[in-house]
Amino acid sequence: MSARVILVTGANGGLGRAIVRAFLQESPHAVVWLGVHQRRDQADALAGEYPDRCFCVGLDVTDSSSWQEAVGQILARNSRLDVLVNNAGKHADALLATMPVSAWREVLSTNLDGAFYGCQAVLPTMISQRHGRIINVASLSALLAPPGQTNYAAAKAGLVALTQSLAKEVARLRITVNAVCPGFVDTEALAAMSVEERRAAEAKVPMRRFGRPEEVAAAVRFLACPEASYITGSIIKVDGGIF
Repeated sequence: MSARVILVTGANGGLGRAIVRAFLQESPHAVVWLGVHQRRDQADALAGEYPDRCFCVGLDVTDSSSWQEAVGQILARNSRLDVLVNNAGKHADALLATMPVSAWREVLSTNLDGAFYGCQAVLPTMISQRHGRIINVASLSALLAPPGQTNYAAAKAGLVALTQSLAKEVARLRITVNAVCPGFVDTEALAAMSVEERRAAEAKVPMRRFGRPEEVAAAVRFLACPEASYITGSIIKVDGGIF
């Protein structure tokens, strides 16, 4: 069986690492590339656990030329690219009235522009293969926008729309494009919450708990599998029933 080649961005965070592990543990034929730009130590450690099947590649998702270089490195080694997981994301929460312009631009650039550049970088290969899977990690904020996140909610809502539009463009080429919208997930992104804030957030979740990174990773892994070949343009919530 030939290797299935997967690229996961934002692989230095808790959710990204869980997604990478889900693919690596699913099949011994999976080759996973970790697209990382900063804080590479944890990504490097994960790659060290699977030295023959897991590799780091430098990738600034906000730079289209960086995408082209990273995809070129992957193709030079593996000659194909089957799955792209656009997981890289960034928060810079503030009320719109006082939000710095830089916070607006940085969040839109990382969460939305990055996915656009990524899709453009991998599509020529997926089109020539007549096969591919693109999974965009959006957020529940795209569907239920909270106050203080006009930049993040707008970026993730745009990512949902990008997903649905692109899915229609490439459906006949056997390329599927789907999005996952996590709710509260126990990663470092929520580590700054106080005990009171955490309790208040958990009270909003019908399951009365935060999700685990592995639960989101399972949804991503499913959307990339052969059995999900008739699912495209879908938005899957992983939120404990909030919305």
